[in-house]
Amino acid sequence: MSVATPLVQTFFDPATGTFSYVVADPVTRLAAIIDPVLDYDAVTRSTSARSAQGLLDHVSKNALVVHWILETHAHADHLSAAQWLKERLPAARVGIGEGIRQVQAAFKNKLGLEADFPTDGRQFDVLLGENERLAMGSLEIRVMSTPGHTPDSVSYLIGDAAFVGDTIFAPRYGTARCDFPGGDAGILYDSMQRLLHLPASTRVFLCHDYPPEGVSPQHLTDPVSLRDQNIHLPDGVTREQFVAMREARDATLKEPRLLEASLRANVRAGRLDDAYFRR
Repeated sequence: MSVATPLVQTFFDPATGTFSYVVADPVTRLAAIIDPVLDYDAVTRSTSARSAQGLLDHVSKNALVVHWILETHAHADHLSAAQWLKERLPAARVGIGEGIRQVQAAFKNKLGLEADFPTDGRQFDVLLGENERLAMGSLEIRVMSTPGHTPDSVSYLIGDAAFVGDTIFAPRYGTARCDFPGGDAGILYDSMQRLLHLPASTRVFLCHDYPPEGVSPQHLTDPVSLRDQNIHLPDGVTREQFVAMREARDATLKEPRLLEASLRANVRAGRLDDAYFRR
């Protein structure tokens, strides 16, 4: 039995090194948007929707009906455009991994959010757990829980495509940090093993790349390349060896430049805190 092949359009935001995707069922034209970016000026604390408008233009041009806006996790390096898009896509619902509750609780304190800020995930339309299924026309979106980078990290399996968020990066760049609240390098290793053992023909769509000057960003790879070429996963590396490497590396990393702004919006499903942001 052949595996379905969704239509995937990739969008890259060079300011944050983020890939966003519009994934569509070629039969029914129903679609999902994954990890949309809202542009942000850190100096003025103002936002714009140039990147999100590009997604919307693609949806309109191809007569797609978006039923899902999906986050692979609450990102710490860019703002989500989920709410901006939802206001313009009336059939869409916003989803994220159910571990968002843990992220909200941690960052409520870290960011000094309002005392009555809810930490039960109610800001999102749907909280997603391991092996949950979402309908999208003739296709099905299967949720794979892939924590480690963050507790809410999930991957979305749609036909022959996997959208893996920050669970793993392009082979030349390695793996994601695990030093955010609730992060765990050992759990990340376990999550990556699940992705590395997907069928060899799986198209693995990445969330980030930070290519050197003159090199095109890489949004697509496959399980075989990740197993054979990822610089943080040399052949035979054990869980203990990976944890030691990852924790030593994380100890040298600075906090992401947009962490506070990103998480103030992203733990609210992309809603902007009027006390912090300027419209």
